[in-house]
Amino acid sequence: MLDDSRDPTPLLKEIRDDKTATIIVHANASMSHIILQKAAELGMASAYYTYIFTNLEFSLQRLDSLLDDRVNVLGFSIFNQSHAFFQEFVQSLNHSWQENCDHAPFTGPALSSALLFDAVYAVVSAVQELNRSQEIGVKPLSCGSAQIWQHGTSLMNYLRMVELEGLTGHIEFNSKGQRSNYALKILQYTRSGFRQIGHWHVSEGLTMDNRIFSSNISDSLFNTTLIVTTILENPYLMLKWNHQELEGNDRYEGFCVDMLKELAEILHFNYKIHLVGDGVYGVPEANGTWTGMVGELIARKADLAVAGLTITAEREKVIDFSKPFMTLGISILYRVHMGRKPGYFSFLDPFSPGVWLFMLLAYLAVSCVLFLVARLTPYEWYSPHPCSQGRCNLLVNQYSLGNSLWFPVGGFMQQGSTIAPRALSTRCVSGVWWAFTLIIISSYTANLAAFLTVQRMDVPIESVDDLADQTAIEYGTIHGGSSMTFFQNSRYQTYQRMWNYMYSKQPSVFVKSTEEGIARVLNSNYAFLLESTMNEYYRQRNCNLTQVGGLLDTKGYGIGMPVGSVFRDEFDLAILQLQENNRLEILKRKWWEGGRCPKEEDHRAKGLGMENIGGIFVVLICGLIVAIFMAMLEFLWSLRHAEQSEVSVCQEMVTELRNIILCKDSFHPRRKRGGMIRTRPVIPEERRARSTTTLSNGKLCGGGEPDPLAQRLAQEAALVARGCTHIRVCPECRRFQGLRARPAPGSPARSEESLEWEKTTNSSEPE
Repeated sequence: MLDDSRDPTPLLKEIRDDKTATIIVHANASMSHIILQKAAELGMASAYYTYIFTNLEFSLQRLDSLLDDRVNVLGFSIFNQSHAFFQEFVQSLNHSWQENCDHAPFTGPALSSALLFDAVYAVVSAVQELNRSQEIGVKPLSCGSAQIWQHGTSLMNYLRMVELEGLTGHIEFNSKGQRSNYALKILQYTRSGFRQIGHWHVSEGLTMDNRIFSSNISDSLFNTTLIVTTILENPYLMLKWNHQELEGNDRYEGFCVDMLKELAEILHFNYKIHLVGDGVYGVPEANGTWTGMVGELIARKADLAVAGLTITAEREKVIDFSKPFMTLGISILYRVHMGRKPGYFSFLDPFSPGVWLFMLLAYLAVSCVLFLVARLTPYEWYSPHPCSQGRCNLLVNQYSLGNSLWFPVGGFMQQGSTIAPRALSTRCVSGVWWAFTLIIISSYTANLAAFLTVQRMDVPIESVDDLADQTAIEYGTIHGGSSMTFFQNSRYQTYQRMWNYMYSKQPSVFVKSTEEGIARVLNSNYAFLLESTMNEYYRQRNCNLTQVGGLLDTKGYGIGMPVGSVFRDEFDLAILQLQENNRLEILKRKWWEGGRCPKEEDHRAKGLGMENIGGIFVVLICGLIVAIFMAMLEFLWSLRHAEQSEVSVCQEMVTELRNIILCKDSFHPRRKRGGMIRTRPVIPEERRARSTTTLSNGKLCGGGEPDPLAQRLAQEAALVARGCTHIRVCPECRRFQGLRARPAPGSPARSEESLEWEKTTNSSEPE
């Protein structure tokens, strides 16, 4: 037992540094009072300490001026305060006390006085019982004499038979003269005084009233101001833009601030936000102490730690955690190397420049091979006038150099051409080219949409294994955070290898804050290992960031409290209530969403803009301009080599433009050479026939004097104008066949020449 001569301050400091939460005080009443005074001076009179006083005078202590309402102080009492005898006795003493000592209230009789009173009371009761049974004689005795009192043995027997209620409870003795069947009351200090929470009896043992004991927790939390330690970190706790004009809790905003408001509304407590001095969550030092918010909780400088504080086994050994209010895991944050945005000529991106070059070379090679093969094979040479077989020795080949260049273009554009291969060799070349273009067009079409709408993301790593297997990309975590502890204590081979890299890397890959890690990711080749919630938050606000792979582990954020906190159960119930009401999810959406970047899984199809396909229009406009320029060159070239006319080139150009604007007929007379040329008069029917024949078959037109065949065709056309019974157009040379004149009244008989022409040109199958 501690005596009054010893200063309890060093012992209390040792207990505080040892993080002991339950203190048993075995001292007398005066020393117990001194110990409580020193404990209050050292900040140990709070809800995180439990004091158990063995002094049976605990109920007589005056603790109002020493202890906080939240401190848990327990003690024992032997006084029978509920008995009427005790109340009458205390009332009489209190009256005398007030008359003589009005400066201090009477707390009750001292334990020694009460025991002495009960001892005298027991002896008096025994003597009275003895006097009733026999007459007691008084005889003087000497202490040095061996003679005994004759009634002494009887008195001892009556003392063993005494049963009464005294100031210290039930008084009864066993056969050995020891007190038996007594009880101790277990009291707890509250703001309203001492309250019995249990009792101990010699025969019955300990009995506790849990309902009364637990109700004190809610009472102590009601209207109590709690110190909340935290750290500035988006979006959990942030300073308002006008924080310099505000004071107290109004300076802060964020997820944790809103959650504290919800908890305070449920549990009816007040709080004061306090920023941790060193700005870290908390890690153990070599000497066993802790830094950051965890260290403040251990030192009882704060009641709560509300932040993105991860629940870990190492922290759980030194502080208490509430139930998790948010579930998360470690993830990898890396910078996105965005490809260039789709430009006006993005339609060329599906193929590399080398592929386009080889396609051009393939086109030229096919054109040359087609021209060569068509010239070599005899089956591509044919008569231009198959209707006049035996009368024309001229053979033509449709694969001129121009047609050989045009035919692959039509096949490549999947539009075809009027040129059809005749020989097996040319068909082989055409088939191979068409198969080649089929694959090219299909591949181009398949990749075109992606290249026009998607900006390619170049991420060299896809998982944590890829990150661990390379050294080009640096990676690290927050120094002193739970992610660092995870890699440090992990037994997984990949994570051990990553920890060895991070621990030995110089300069250090660890950062002091999340903001520093984000800046390092954006400005260097660095991957940041952090909680998935923070990963999601910063990806919402910076489109150049992306998450690589999945979660490395699963854990939760909880509210930290000192060991043995009486508020833990209350906060657990409040957090569960917020989760059931979906309030925590609403708060998370409030502070996490609203960024500039859409969710990665919410990529919807968007319409293509001019920045995607504008190059197609540029190519079209350029092609139209080139076509107009070439048409003008052809026009000038035709005027240069045409029959000379008295009209100038400019006049011809103006005339053509006027006809284009006025949308006149698409034919005009052929220009003549200089000077007048004598021609025979043409009858109207023949003029109409020539016009009709010219429109039907441009090949019939010729300059100057017509040749015999042309004259014959002109006559034939004249017959068409007069009417005919059967007409056939040759599919090869587009000539008329089977022109059979309809005899008219008074018309002369057909000439022998006409009959010869009909014989040579008539079709065996009239139409």
